Amino acid sequence: MIKFFLMVNKQGQTRLSKYYEHVDINKRTLLETEVIKSCLSRSNEQCPFTEYKDFRLIYRQCAALFIVVGVDDTETEMAIYEFIHNFVEVLDEYFSRVSELDKMFNLDNVHIILDEMVLNGCIVETNRERILAPLLILYDRLSL
Repeated sequence: MIKFFLMVNKQGQTRLSKYYEHVDINKRTLLETEVIKSCLSRSNEQCPFTEYKDFRLIYRQCAALFIVVGVDDTETEMAIYEFIHNFVEVLDEYFSRVSELDKMFNLDNVHIILDEMVLNGCIVETNRERILAPLLILYDRLSL
């Protein structure tokens, strides 16, 4: 099960965070700081799977952003790595390119995309057309 999903820039600033189990606000800040530090300190030649306390971390760099997913022992690392890749492809399709500014100015749309893909820490949808359908309907209604 996915425990948390983080999107951070190269400076270590959290751009998006989503938790699928309750974590106290103070502990979230500490957790994010330590997780980001451990992922950013790794070289490109190292495996993108690592362990941190009772989580397994899977991360991927996409342009200037790092996507970090914390999971428990029931998840397969490669499945989560493919999920991250699919998430980036959906963002690419929606935003035409993945840039940090696009995410910052359209954070609500990024949350909608993530919510369409993950429900209560379980991946429920991977089809790009189905993931983007609610956003396209919303966009069509707003343009009327």
